Amino acid sequence: MELGVIGLGTMGANLARNAARNGAKVILYNRTPEKTDLFMKSYGKEGSFVPCKSFEEFTKAFESRKAILMMVDAGEAVDKVVEGLVPFLRENDILIDGGNSHYSDTERRAAALREKKIQFIGMGISGGEEGALNGPSMMPGGDADAYAYLGPLLTGMAASDGIGGKCVTYIGPGGSGHFVKMVHNGIEYARMQLIAECYDLLKNLG
Repeated sequence: MELGVIGLGTMGANLARNAARNGAKVILYNRTPEKTDLFMKSYGKEGSFVPCKSFEEFTKAFESRKAILMMVDAGEAVDKVVEGLVPFLRENDILIDGGNSHYSDTERRAAALREKKIQFIGMGISGGEEGALNGPSMMPGGDADAYAYLGPLLTGMAASDGIGGKCVTYIGPGGSGHFVKMVHNGIEYARMQLIAECYDLLKNLG
């Protein structure tokens, strides 16, 4: 299995390392080459990594169907990466947005790529930097065929649920993966706010 990772911030770097630990050949690209160089210096011996300096070099490094995980900021950055990659992609190649994109943006991108016969997955990822390395919860939505291809690797990378399963499953079509992540974040942040308010009350009431 080959997985491309674009964006080597903390989350992207740790997911790349996680994928390599699960047997993937991981092809790397970062907009600033220095970050790719630092990754290779720090972690290059952990697995099969291929550092690249351009989108063309990056896509040519694949020997099979391309599956590319984008770990860049939500919004315009995702659109720019997609735009830069499309000329080098073929039918049934897969783009995965692992950031916190709004589900409506995911559906827009999926529709545009579908016209080019490129498959798209919008995947919420939870667990922070430790989870990314040692086992995140992943919420992939989009093309079912793309998930069928990615499923074995994602299952290996995901956290265990404590009862024999793994914290990843196909959520559904379109932007459903990012929609579920949005709901997850809303619940999480509400609970954090509740804890903070309880602490404030207890502190001030003695």
